[in-house]
Amino acid sequence: MTIPTSSQTALMANAIRALAMDAVQQANSGHPGMPMGMPEIGVALWSRHLKHNPVNPHWFDRDRFILSNGHGSMLLYSLLHLTGYDLPMSELKNFRQLHSKTPGHPEYGITAGVETTTGPLGQGVGNAVGMALAEALLAAEFNKADAKIVDHYTYVFLGDGCLMEGISHEACSLAGTLKLNKLIALWDDNGISIDGHVEHWFHDDTPRRFEAYGWNVIRGVDGHNVDAVDAAIAQAKKSDKPTLICCRTVIGKGAPTKAGGHDAHGAPLGDKEIAATRAAIGWNYGPFEIPAEVYAAWDAKEQGAHAETEWNKAFDAYKSKYGAEAAEFARRMNGDLPANWAEAAAEIIEDANQKAETVATRKASQNTIEGLAAALPELLGGSADLTGSNLTNWKASKAVRAAGDAENANPSGGIQWGNHINYGVREFGMSAAINGLALHGGYRPFGGTFLTFSDYSRNALRVAALMKSRSIFVFTHDSIGLGEDGPTHQSIEHVSSLRLIPNLQTWRPADTVETAVAWTHAIAHNGPSTLIFSRQNLQFSPRNDVQIANIAKGGYVLRDWNDDIPARKIILIATGSEVQLAMQAVEELAKVGIGARVVSMPCTNVFDKQDAEYRERVLPKGVARVAIEAGVTDFWRKYVGLEGGVVGIDTFGESAPAGALFKHFGFTVENVVATAQAALRLRVSRQRHQVFLAIRR
Repeated sequence: MTIPTSSQTALMANAIRALAMDAVQQANSGHPGMPMGMPEIGVALWSRHLKHNPVNPHWFDRDRFILSNGHGSMLLYSLLHLTGYDLPMSELKNFRQLHSKTPGHPEYGITAGVETTTGPLGQGVGNAVGMALAEALLAAEFNKADAKIVDHYTYVFLGDGCLMEGISHEACSLAGTLKLNKLIALWDDNGISIDGHVEHWFHDDTPRRFEAYGWNVIRGVDGHNVDAVDAAIAQAKKSDKPTLICCRTVIGKGAPTKAGGHDAHGAPLGDKEIAATRAAIGWNYGPFEIPAEVYAAWDAKEQGAHAETEWNKAFDAYKSKYGAEAAEFARRMNGDLPANWAEAAAEIIEDANQKAETVATRKASQNTIEGLAAALPELLGGSADLTGSNLTNWKASKAVRAAGDAENANPSGGIQWGNHINYGVREFGMSAAINGLALHGGYRPFGGTFLTFSDYSRNALRVAALMKSRSIFVFTHDSIGLGEDGPTHQSIEHVSSLRLIPNLQTWRPADTVETAVAWTHAIAHNGPSTLIFSRQNLQFSPRNDVQIANIAKGGYVLRDWNDDIPARKIILIATGSEVQLAMQAVEELAKVGIGARVVSMPCTNVFDKQDAEYRERVLPKGVARVAIEAGVTDFWRKYVGLEGGVVGIDTFGESAPAGALFKHFGFTVENVVATAQAALRLRVSRQRHQVFLAIRR
């Protein structure tokens, strides 16, 4: 690696400052302060340490770089452009504009070289922990004494805002516990946030805080001295712990009147200040003008190609000695499912159907996981301190432990490989780490907690949906069926609110077979899924082959009406534990001359994407409908209409045994029958009114 001279590094850093202030000014929107305060840190990392190939951003053994303080996106876009990624100057000029590759915050899948979507502060750190964990586990699983094919670092830039967010505590505490020594964080310690100088609301002793987590901390680094940052990174690489490098910087450095203050944080500098900045830093070039010598100093394409070529040679040597492991590694890093996946999934579903068990769906989930683990070596589970309640472990699962732990069989160094993570009481940190694991590749990660605590995880779920990451979130204890723990733990609005997140598939299965289908669908789905399971036992429902196949369509006819009762018909739509209630209500409705069809709808997101002909067959127009779900009622109006009925709950729960609660809140056969009759009366009344109006015309 050729080390640029000091004069070159000054030009390299100032090129970032110029691009940042020019792009923000042209967009009349953005955050120039951080990109102008961290260029030297960027020069030190990206030109002297970062292993990457701009021509192939997806090369496996690249270092991962995460900009957790994603509001400073022009720093990352400048680095990607200057080092040779497919991000031309035209895109920098189009910063924050419609359909550009330079959105306001970095977005995974939009811009080559962006490893994860950041902007919601602190989540990038959580993603980085997941990525570093993936690297450590893959190294433990695939590296050999004479062959190392997994060997890269995870670097993250973060600011005061990331450190103020609680998720940074969750994620960084876990990273320290697991001794993820290939995780290196560089803190932009500029002392400024949007409201001003942070000492008025953030004066934590951050270095001691991270030392308490078990991190290696390097203090007092001049963030504007490339050599000092370079030396700190080199020192961090020698540690057996994750490292925080504390880089003291000046926000908006170079701006004569705005540097060091919050005015430089989140607004354009203005033409006058930009002109003065150019003069102050000696940047004698026009807007978006970069001299050839600066491009040459930054260009990482040749160096990146060489690094990838050397790794390819190492992998070829590995493949010649360890063919089976190499093939498995390649499959998993390509994101492919095993060749026999379809057969394995079918067997898992058929096994659930043959056993016909009446169990809680959280137990049905664990039974399914047993089958999945046998078919998917990449399955990586976990729980936020609720393993025994979420049932996210399996018989052969092995806990992930750090080097030197009492349970670690390899105290000489390196993480002990495992496939189940004890995340501790860290729901948000767990969810962000799952996203990082999924984005890194090599594992199919999932983690569990109680459904009511999905609120703690919610923004990570939203970002997973935005990125379409292959993350799976398991939520158990899904309703008032939780029972005696009361309204603080009983989910009411959660299932419906999760369904509203675009790109997120939310499954609430009714029994063991629907649970097996939900799991296998989530594994194959190219995006995130939430799986919602009950605490209480749910009745098994017999099905034919067509019905089993239709579960994967999100909604299907579980029991059809009796054509011997032609006069009055109604459709009962239900999910989860309420499907058995709908099935019980059919017989009572028949006694009063009402034919009922039961539609089980475990995943409304999937059902809504079916073609119109299928949806019409399941929910034909002109038939009254009643939805039944132990949650808020408004969501179901899209299916039942204003004249339909909903048996639901629009208050918080109570502390009592589950059976008493279901009766108290009206989840009874009698109430379903009464609601169905009311819906039919209302439909008849409206039909008569419409006929009357037609006659009058």
